[in-house]
Amino acid sequence: MAEGEKMLRLADKVAIITGGNSGIGRATALRFAEEGAFVYIVARREAELAEVVAEIGDRAAGIRADITSMDDLDKVYARIAADGRRLDVVVVNAGRVERVILPEADADHFDRIFDLNVRGAFFTVQKALPILNDGASIIMVSSSLNVRGDPGCSVYNASKAAVRSLTKTFATELLPRGIRVNTLSPGPVDTPIIESQAPSPEAAAAFREYAAGVVPMKRMGRPEEVAAAALFLASDESSFSTGTELRVDGGHAELSPES
Repeated sequence: MAEGEKMLRLADKVAIITGGNSGIGRATALRFAEEGAFVYIVARREAELAEVVAEIGDRAAGIRADITSMDDLDKVYARIAADGRRLDVVVVNAGRVERVILPEADADHFDRIFDLNVRGAFFTVQKALPILNDGASIIMVSSSLNVRGDPGCSVYNASKAAVRSLTKTFATELLPRGIRVNTLSPGPVDTPIIESQAPSPEAAAAFREYAAGVVPMKRMGRPEEVAAAALFLASDESSFSTGTELRVDGGHAELSPES
């Protein structure tokens, strides 16, 4: 390496990021590519997927897929194998958020959340194993809500607690291969999903104000801040970390908002 040249922390690594077309996933894809990785970005919305791939350039490829579909997951990994590549990093980021209070929740709401957040996460990892290099890193994206009891979030919170639990067992089972598995738990983060779920721009602004108010640091996080934590877990800098949880939440899970 020439004097003054930046050392790339993911040089020659191959990563896959589900839900990588926007928000945290997009920021993580951009950061990984900047650090030398080739990134496969998996998402359902084709237009946004094409945009982020075009922004990254020749260090990325997009695969349109729904990770709740076992056939789609098989096609994702078959594509990577056909490209002659194996994986060094798996970021299980795709997820769904819906706020419904207990008396109004129905079976479809429950199934939608668990199908993507838990079942999809489980099989994203399982089906990656045949092309996952020994010594690889798996990052399971959970949420600071996995230990909270916020109203309207019972199913979502439970799904993210399940993700945290999967991390621990995956980490134990994959120790013989030197594969590290860790949970990344963001707090409230300012992403485009807020607009997609709010009925109006005013409602989106009100939610942002509320979310900042419940964080002890009195602001929402930025996708780039979560991406920086994902980079740490993906790189050799976290080589002695497995089965653990890294919170990037401004104190949301552990501190009082009046701190």
